[in-house]
Amino acid sequence: MNIAIDDVAVPMTREAIPGERSVLIVEDDRSFLQRLAKAMESRGFLVATAESVAEGLMQVEHSAPAFAVVDMRLGDGNGLDVISALKRRRPEARGIILTGYGNIATAVNAVKLGAVDYLAKPVDADDVVAALLAQDNRKIEPPENPMSADRVRWEHIQRIYELCGRNVSETARRLNMHRRTLQRILAKRAPR
Repeated sequence: MNIAIDDVAVPMTREAIPGERSVLIVEDDRSFLQRLAKAMESRGFLVATAESVAEGLMQVEHSAPAFAVVDMRLGDGNGLDVISALKRRRPEARGIILTGYGNIATAVNAVKLGAVDYLAKPVDADDVVAALLAQDNRKIEPPENPMSADRVRWEHIQRIYELCGRNVSETARRLNMHRRTLQRILAKRAPR
């Protein structure tokens, strides 16, 4: 599949991306998966997607990509299994783990299994590209305009709300929040 690169507002140029630009994205949140896949395509990557560990493992067996972006917790298991399989099939591949449930132990485990970075959700496509292409001795620069803490909180609440089928009571219960407080938050616009 050939992908044309638009020259509009893409910080990474073709020269900045190593020879092969195949990337596998394994994510069970379909809307996030589609947005990230589109963003990666616009940055010059040839994208393959999977929504489960099983699909991700099949993709790796079929054609091990040069890069992988894998969610830590998937419906049918742990995304680290995909990273591990990729490193066995293609040792030079670079994979990163995305998670909404970050902690030090899982970050260390991800790196031991071959991930080159571990990013907390919500994450920007530019951060993903920077992590995939970062040299081992070069530190990634912090973003110019990171999301505010209010925005991160709002994004998290929206994600849980969607996962609960837009059920306010269930979302409030899972977030350990009063239902009316949640309703007020949902009625407001997203913070900047």
